[in-house]
Amino acid sequence: MRGSYLLGVVAGLALVGCTPEPSARPEGSTSSSPTATVAASPTESTKTTAPAPQPVRFDAARATADVRHLAGRIGPRLATAPVYDRAARWVAGRLRSLGYDVSRPSFPVPAGDSWGAPVAAGRSSNVVAEPAGFDPSRPHRLVGAHLDTVAVAPGAEDNASGVAVLLELARLAAREEPGAPTVFVAFGAEEPRGPGDALHHFGSTRYVRTMPRAQRRALVAMASLDRVGVGRTVPVCTGPLSADRVQRAVLRTARRIGVPAAPCENTASDHWSFEKAGYPVVRFGSTPYAGYHSAGDVPAVVSTAQLGRTGRLAWAWLRTGTPAR
Repeated sequence: MRGSYLLGVVAGLALVGCTPEPSARPEGSTSSSPTATVAASPTESTKTTAPAPQPVRFDAARATADVRHLAGRIGPRLATAPVYDRAARWVAGRLRSLGYDVSRPSFPVPAGDSWGAPVAAGRSSNVVAEPAGFDPSRPHRLVGAHLDTVAVAPGAEDNASGVAVLLELARLAAREEPGAPTVFVAFGAEEPRGPGDALHHFGSTRYVRTMPRAQRRALVAMASLDRVGVGRTVPVCTGPLSADRVQRAVLRTARRIGVPAAPCENTASDHWSFEKAGYPVVRFGSTPYAGYHSAGDVPAVVSTAQLGRTGRLAWAWLRTGTPAR
């Protein structure tokens, strides 16, 4: 009897020794014990809510600094002069630094009269900035501003102001995708070398003529920034040939964001080259001012507030969806 009892005790001890401890349960198993705890994963324990990204904003002070550089440090930029090449290289470098694919196609410009100054024939160039991965066969917009001046003018308002706004818009579009892919072009040789269309708008005319067929079908709107730093109201112009839906869209945007704007009509900028080719266009700017085409077109002429109004309006429009052509 005593032997049987001892054998039972030994067997019981053996069974206890073979039973797994609660902490040694297989991986992935769960416990129904009310005192069991599950440690938070490292990711869960350190997870925080990321702050919402802030919308990018047009920086009028940055644009003003660019006006001062172009019209103050560089000065008059006759399209066929070496100083124009200096300005074009500077603009191209700025756009490349933003991540754009930049090219500088050149073209001939005839001799003529640059607002009273005889000028020889030569070559000029456009500065073309396309977003990385740009597909010219897909719907897109183009924003342009002429970089050249007449022979005697530093060209602060005409047209460092437009180029400065273009550079700032390109910066915003590189940080926040606009409503449609946008190509930015600083045009050469917009200023006339005599009367009539044949002696005006050389760079934009060249661009339109050399567009690949797929891009001709895909371009849905062109906007020109020309003399955009004077006044308190943003002129929103189109020519007599263009459907006015882009102009109306910009004016609606102006009312929505509270920027004073007024419709107008003219053919005196690079939008005219595109309008004649059948594209819907808009021109920002054209307020008269005393220093027009003279040595008095200096940075002090340009208003930072007006650059801001124009830039905010243009950016708000670019953020909208692509209009049908």
